[in-house]
Amino acid sequence: MGLEAAYTTLVGLAVGDAFGAQILLPGDHPDVQARRLPPAPWGWTDDTEMACSVFAVLKRHGVVDQDALARSFAAHFDPERGYGSGAEWRLNQIRAGQPWQTVNVTNGRGSWGNGAAMRVAPLGAWFHGNLPQALRQAELSAVITHAHFEGVAGAVAVAAAAALRAASPGLAGPDLLNQLVPLVPLVRVRDGLTMALKIADAREAADTLGTGREIAAHDTVPLALWIAARHPGSYVDALWTVAQLAEDVDTVGAIVGGVLAAGGTPVPADWLAACEPLPSWLR
Repeated sequence: MGLEAAYTTLVGLAVGDAFGAQILLPGDHPDVQARRLPPAPWGWTDDTEMACSVFAVLKRHGVVDQDALARSFAAHFDPERGYGSGAEWRLNQIRAGQPWQTVNVTNGRGSWGNGAAMRVAPLGAWFHGNLPQALRQAELSAVITHAHFEGVAGAVAVAAAAALRAASPGLAGPDLLNQLVPLVPLVRVRDGLTMALKIADAREAADTLGTGREIAAHDTVPLALWIAARHPGSYVDALWTVAQLAEDVDTVGAIVGGVLAAGGTPVPADWLAACEPLPSWLR
């Protein structure tokens, strides 16, 4: 499958994540408006750490082996990387030997957070030659930690966007969103993407689609994919737009960075140099 495309996507995701993690200021702050880069080095977060597990399992197995992926998530879990409390609990339970199937649902409902979406772009690039497989494998990767329909749909949407971009690098704007919407289950994530088709203004996009404040798939994925669709040729413009609009800046940045890189949008050399290297266990 698309090993090189998946690795390129992983790097784009990591740089977007690490850049976003440095943006602790509101989007209207003069440093953000003037596009003053944060001082290096930029450390990445749980978004990249989990995406590395997705990539490693695909490289080893060729598909999502759910047990292997759950073990990798748990083995490489570092609480200093900014995991949410729900993810921490689940990964600690898996690390302690509990089957992932018994810990990914709480009170009868799985998480609808954006965690499955933030890590999945490399998977979409990996399966870019087989779109139905990309959708199915995204679902399998999501349910390990996110059993709610919204959490799964967010992962499917991001994987589909990365697969479409990797297969057709020129695909962007309304054309990308039009091809993407029918691939996403009929939940709030898809509703947001449908609304995104009608929006041209950045501030309206944030006000209408969400900013990641809720750390939910439906509050994060539509804005991220709107930004990626609007800035297909410029990693810099896209990520500064993330900094200006998003509240969960690292996760929106990871999604945007991964989807853009999947389509061949280059990561600037100075941004790449500022980003923390990928973990040694991945190499």
